[in-house]
Amino acid sequence: MNRESKQYMVVTGTYWAFTITDGALRMLVLLFFYEQGYSPIEIASLFLLYELFGVVTNLVGGWIGARIGLNFTTRIGIILQIMALGMLTAEAGWLTVPYVMIAQAISGVAKDLNKMSAKSAIKLLMPEQHQQGKLYKWVAVLTGSKNALKGGGFFLGAALLSWIGFYYALVSMMIVLAVALIINIVCLNQQKEKTKNKPKFSQLFSKSRSVNILSAARLCLFGARDVWFVVAIPVYFQAVFHWSHTQVGTFMAAWIIGYGCIQSVVPSITGNKHSKVPDGRIALIWAIPLTFVPFGMAMSLPYEISFLSRKWLLIIGLSAFGVLFAINSSVHSFLILAYSKSEGVSLDVGFYYMANALGRLIGTVLSGTLYQYYALEGCLFMSSIFLLLTVIISIYLPKSSNHINLVKRQMQ
Repeated sequence: MNRESKQYMVVTGTYWAFTITDGALRMLVLLFFYEQGYSPIEIASLFLLYELFGVVTNLVGGWIGARIGLNFTTRIGIILQIMALGMLTAEAGWLTVPYVMIAQAISGVAKDLNKMSAKSAIKLLMPEQHQQGKLYKWVAVLTGSKNALKGGGFFLGAALLSWIGFYYALVSMMIVLAVALIINIVCLNQQKEKTKNKPKFSQLFSKSRSVNILSAARLCLFGARDVWFVVAIPVYFQAVFHWSHTQVGTFMAAWIIGYGCIQSVVPSITGNKHSKVPDGRIALIWAIPLTFVPFGMAMSLPYEISFLSRKWLLIIGLSAFGVLFAINSSVHSFLILAYSKSEGVSLDVGFYYMANALGRLIGTVLSGTLYQYYALEGCLFMSSIFLLLTVIISIYLPKSSNHINLVKRQMQ
């Protein structure tokens, strides 16, 4: 195993450990406070600062990572996540909406520091232009495995809430993160901390047209998912189908795990077997069918279909959404690294994930609000609107087979 592969394993392993706890925390907070009688809007509000600070972190974090090193930003993220978990171990009287929002804000900073650092580090480990196919595979594996483990975290959070309760679930996750931090410090090559490029603060916003267009498409894509995913579906399953915590957590985990597994094999789906890497045309092609899935569910949900119960309509529809969404997300994840320069890659990646976080923020706000006033159908209709915008924006992505070289020349 060469040095790059070993470093890739350390980066990925640290990211895995963080991702499991982040997914578990999301489900713990959602189910625990729904159990306490919080309304959908109140539950959504618990995640507002999480997503808002994710927007800020991705924007500023890319600049910080370019100046002080990606290893350092990874470790800061882990320490902040341990702090956030520790805050939530307070007595029940402290767990008010504002207090939990602050803890979630710290967790949001932590999560996006880790994601930005891990995905930027992959670019630095594979900078050569002729290795774009290998880069695509590495990104797909990192992204897919991350989401599969996040799904495992969803199940783990729901299960731990039922088995050992809110407090001990949080303590166990703090221990896991502490171990991951120690391993990262001991094993990760410190040379990647050094960077020749010391960007100015004014360089936070990307000057690349391609990165800006891709970021706008990413914003709409993740808004389309989170408008039903964050609050509407988990609450719907408990309120309408009367599912238990474990049942809800199992479904959400299975959805994320399946989504992650699909992401891991996207290179073979989109043509990497023939030494092809995706361009804007591929991003556009895969965005179009996804638009019709939530629209079809929204149109069908109010009616009783003799051969398909409402429960199975949702399960099948959301599974189809997950497959197509995974392909779209994985193509985007490759394109942002293809469009970015090796020097200062964290700036472009940070800007891109800032748009990603902004999409999640908008989706989170709308998820609770639309569900409370317009039920699940309203959330699904809004999802299809977001996806239609994704299609329109994707029309303007570079479609030349030589788009990577073209974009890099424009950025020099």
